[in-house]
Amino acid sequence: MVDKPGRRKKQSFLPWTKLAAVAVAALVVVGVGWFVYWGYVYVPPPVYAQFNTSDGSFQAVLYPSCAPQTVSNFVSLAKAGFYNDLVWHRIVPTFVIQAGDPHSRGGYNDTRVSWGQGFSNTTGLTSADLAGNHNVPLEVNQCPGLGTYQGYLAMAREGNFTSGLNTGNSQFFVNLSNSSSNIQISGHYTVFGKVISGWGVVQAIANSPLCQSPTCPSAWPSGEPLPPVFITSVVILSSINSTASSPGY
Repeated sequence: MVDKPGRRKKQSFLPWTKLAAVAVAALVVVGVGWFVYWGYVYVPPPVYAQFNTSDGSFQAVLYPSCAPQTVSNFVSLAKAGFYNDLVWHRIVPTFVIQAGDPHSRGGYNDTRVSWGQGFSNTTGLTSADLAGNHNVPLEVNQCPGLGTYQGYLAMAREGNFTSGLNTGNSQFFVNLSNSSSNIQISGHYTVFGKVISGWGVVQAIANSPLCQSPTCPSAWPSGEPLPPVFITSVVILSSINSTASSPGY
């Protein structure tokens, strides 16, 4: 068929234009699917940590699905050896045992006055102690019902219930009971794991002799063990041979 003089021939889309449109649509579909999967469907598997101490070992399951930034930071510090040779510097029977202050490394008595005041980003520490070097935000809303109950691990932070909310760093504590003191702080600190084996070791640490006058100088903070009880290492594991129960997070 011959075009009539003076009339422009109608042009069709080039094949490559159609292919580009299909490719863009496919990318959009894949992107949306990726976002939905990783944001709403995918649940990261639990991580396990073995705490080797001078009183024995205990194991905990960590919850990256509930506290992803906290668990990532804790795992990074553990793998860097940050927790090696630190002291359980705060022991409050029936309440908590706490560790993670680099000032307590080695358990030297001449540093006791500063135990409990340091984090992995404390000014003046060595490069090894600065392995984390950043704070993590409060993560308390991703797993409703997760609280500071017996056996659960939570992050210590600076400030109080209403201040310093996003200053989780390297110090953490293990809750010893379901006392009113533990229940009171529930929801105010990031809970990121639970002890699932070796509870007797946790109790042994909690029952350690503590500094008190006149045995210890008054300048030393209360709740410090005498002699020191150490974390010798924290080993991160992908699985453990334990039949102990744990929450379904």
